[in-house]
Parts: sequence; structure tokens; C-alpha cells
Amino acid sequence: MGLETKYNKDEILLSNAPIGSRLQVVRLVSKGLVRRRMMDLGLVPNTLIEVMRKSPLGDPTLYNIKGALIALREEESKLIVVREIM
Repeated sequence: MGLETKYNKDEILLSNAPIGSRLQVVRLVSKGLVRRRMMDLGLVPNTLIEVMRKSPLGDPTLYNIKGALIALREEESKLIVVREIM
């Protein structure tokens, strides 16, 4: 999408997180309606996310966000910067 941003060494894109990861949202790099949709789903800074599973064809991926199971496509999860939590 051409959105560029700088990441700290402990930050990754949600799309790169392995199954079973527990993560915390750092920021969204999307704009406009896409950003609003993400925020409506509860994806705001400090939100905890668990990567549950990928679909059989690899996209979308299922995430546990605030107790709700939500499937995001790769193009959407590439717009969410997260850090792993222990």
C-alpha cells in the first residue's frame, strides 16, 4: 500500500506474527475508513491480541481480540504494528 513507517526493534506487523503469539497493539498505520474499521473492532493502542489460526489457504487469519474471534485479511493485518508480550 506504500505506507511507510519506522519500527522499533521489538515491533512487527501483525501479519508477520506466528500462530500462538500474544501481542499488544502499538499503533495503526492505516488512514481513513480502514483505520476507523480497525478501531471499531477494538484495535487501539495497548489492546491485547492472540493469533489463533490461519485459514486452510493461508488468508485470512483468526485473532482473539478482547475475547472476540475476528478474522483479518493479510492486507488488513499489515496495517497493525504490534509487539510481543510474555
